[in-house]
Amino acid sequence: MAAGPLDWSLVSGWIPVALLVVGLCALAVLLLSRRRTWWTRWAPLAVLLAAVLTWLLRTAVDDWWQPFPDPLPTDVVIWAGVAVLGVCLATFRIPLLRPRYWAGAVLAAVLTVLLGASEINKHFDQYPTARTALNSWLTKTTSLTDATGRTEPALSVPPGKTVADVWHPPAGLPENGTLSKSDIPGTRSGFHARGAFVYLPPAYRATPRPLLPVLVLMAGQPGSPDDWINSGRLLDMMNAFAAGHRGLAPVVVVVDPLGSQFANTLCMDSRLGDVQTYLATDVPDWIRGHLQVATARTSWAISGISFGGTCSIQLGVNAPQVYGVVNDISGQEAPTLGSRQKTVDKAFGGDTAAFEKTNPLDVLARRRFPDTSAAFVAGSDDGTYRPQQRKVYDAAVKAGMRAEWVLLPGGHSWQVWRPGLETQLPWIARRTGLIR
Repeated sequence: MAAGPLDWSLVSGWIPVALLVVGLCALAVLLLSRRRTWWTRWAPLAVLLAAVLTWLLRTAVDDWWQPFPDPLPTDVVIWAGVAVLGVCLATFRIPLLRPRYWAGAVLAAVLTVLLGASEINKHFDQYPTARTALNSWLTKTTSLTDATGRTEPALSVPPGKTVADVWHPPAGLPENGTLSKSDIPGTRSGFHARGAFVYLPPAYRATPRPLLPVLVLMAGQPGSPDDWINSGRLLDMMNAFAAGHRGLAPVVVVVDPLGSQFANTLCMDSRLGDVQTYLATDVPDWIRGHLQVATARTSWAISGISFGGTCSIQLGVNAPQVYGVVNDISGQEAPTLGSRQKTVDKAFGGDTAAFEKTNPLDVLARRRFPDTSAAFVAGSDDGTYRPQQRKVYDAAVKAGMRAEWVLLPGGHSWQVWRPGLETQLPWIARRTGLIR
């Protein structure tokens, strides 16, 4: 048993099983009736309405709105349909019941909705515990000014040595790092990003201060920087790494390449915004201006999940002077708005050459990157993104990158994304000169 109810699993164990059993029982209660007219008229109407509403939901999301580059997974649509069915059954059932039974019908509908939500959460592993769902309120952040403090004398690291080789933690070094939130303005790009999170490990508070490597991190689409704090449990992950390395860990800056929850900027400089300039110029300039960190390109890594993974390899090939290390987690073979033609038309006014100028596969085909390290992480059950990720990995190898292929159990979800960063932290730390 975990530490407390907030840490009990919502994706495995007794809680999702209980919700499944109770939810199906609630659905049966709403469905069963002794009335003949219920079976001949109202129940079929409720099922038909639920089917139509579910189809409309899928069509609206996949064909009209298209907030995601890929269609909704089939099991997600089915469980959303189950939730809709519960609401429809209750809507048709309540007028036929005596008032004293209304509350029970509403409760049954709520339990059915919880069933659908639980199964969808299991698919994406978005909230493995209640704590992850409440993390925005439970996680304590500090003022970035208080966390950074003044510029300190820098720890000297001789050529051929890592930071860990010469690092000696002083007495009284804090056990944990700090998490702060700050705006990073689009000074050059004009891009309006949401607030970023900054993790500073315990070693950042030492004197002399080690010049730590930087990890720029991005969420998926739809998403926000909060996803890494909540579903990604970044603070716990980084503090655990620091605890195992005498207070050393990369400085992590979780940035926003979207601008809003459902936007798709393609992470390019296009009609949709100059996001590549934001990540290649504005973000690094802000970090160097506000934090005392290592400045060499080999000390800077960029990583992300799904859209953020695609974005990370885009920056790796289009801004190699900034980012020398890439950790692409479940990325695509190309940035997309659903199809290549739609992407080129909407973002570049039909100019295919402008798209190919920064599209990672096209760049990898015409340039070599022998001084860039890249890891490509995919889920073994991810039938959509794993083959695309493998295609980009093969292209990176041909372009001379020091590339690694990492396959983890799971699909296109946080079941892969959390370990996709956590298991790669030692690799990132070695590649950026933090540890040997």
